[in-house]
Amino acid sequence: MADLQTAARQALACLDLTSLNDGDTAADIEALCRRAQSPFGPVAAACVWPRFVAQARSLLPANIRVAAVANFPDGSLDLDRALADVAEIAQAGADEIDVVLPYRALMAGQRSEVAEFLSEVRFASRPLTLKLIIESGELQDAELIRDATRMGLVAGADFIKTSTGKSAVSATTRAARLMLHEIKASGLANAGFKASGGIRTVADAAQYLALAQEALGTVGPQRMRFGASGLLNDIEAVLGGAANTAEPSSY
Repeated sequence: MADLQTAARQALACLDLTSLNDGDTAADIEALCRRAQSPFGPVAAACVWPRFVAQARSLLPANIRVAAVANFPDGSLDLDRALADVAEIAQAGADEIDVVLPYRALMAGQRSEVAEFLSEVRFASRPLTLKLIIESGELQDAELIRDATRMGLVAGADFIKTSTGKSAVSATTRAARLMLHEIKASGLANAGFKASGGIRTVADAAQYLALAQEALGTVGPQRMRFGASGLLNDIEAVLGGAANTAEPSSY
């Protein structure tokens, strides 16, 4: 139980508490911001649609960052649309942007177009933290996952993120290993990893924390994040002393 509580504390500090439902309302975001300030400590960030950034920022203390999504969830190669999202997010006062790599274009061999897209988005988003969603469950092929990770790092992304949470396959430990290997191999001391989609228990999170510890040597929010809406429930149950016998999911 002690190890599980340690993992729960680490996961809480690295959690991007997320609400990206199509029907989200101002009341939903208010509730999200209340939950982000848990009895056991704050989450790392709250992640919302661009239209809710200003509200979230007004409701949260400065130590909880506000993130919003761009080019989400489809990851089109429409650069104008992505840049408009980035501008809206930045002007509303966000600290972080989670943008979707045009993964279908990469799968179709449009590598130079994807590289240009990433370069333009990175330039437009500075100085905000940029998390690049590669949608690893759609890429599937190991070399494509590696290539997408490398491209994001070369472009200057601060975090490489597994998934939107909107695809059939979200985060997997297989993809995490591939991505973390490339992050480590890059030699970039500040590059981080974000596991997102389908992570609902502390037992699940502990697997990713262990992988990040091995590859990066740290599991703090500067280099490790979780994107989740339901994980906080289990974190609070574990830290509150509730018996937890959940087994890690199979990936």
